[in-house]
Amino acid sequence: MDEIIEIVEFSEAYTSAFKALNEEWIIKYFKMEEMDRISLNNPQAYILDKGGYIGVALLNGEAVGVCALIPSTRDDFDFELAKMGVSPKAQGKGIGKLLGLHIIDKAKALGCKKLYLESNRILKPALQLYQKLGFTEIVGASSPYQRSDIQMELDLTSQ
Repeated sequence: MDEIIEIVEFSEAYTSAFKALNEEWIIKYFKMEEMDRISLNNPQAYILDKGGYIGVALLNGEAVGVCALIPSTRDDFDFELAKMGVSPKAQGKGIGKLLGLHIIDKAKALGCKKLYLESNRILKPALQLYQKLGFTEIVGASSPYQRSDIQMELDLTSQ
């Protein structure tokens, strides 16, 4: 059977998947922080109602990946790429790249000029993906997350 991968817009039906897919990687590598609880327990209020967007990757109809576009509170950025997670059982199928490209396209459609993200250097596959998508490291940005030790940006005006 051929595997069917599609990226769809978040709906209430994916609330538990959004939380579970993010908790899975956060707990594996770090610990849940207050900002995680806020966004994962209420993506509608924290992300969508503020003008954000969440893409959901489906593998044969099952939610196996998620990624959010959150309006940025930083002066130089329009949105933040955040809460990207792909289930370990679906990794290696290019789902992270598809999600990343989808979120970048959505950011452009929303008029975004600069996209921001935060990560951690131990997440090497994620950092490699971000670099392939065109993100470059920036220095000097503060973070509400203890685990964040790298910040990156993507200038969409040059694409």
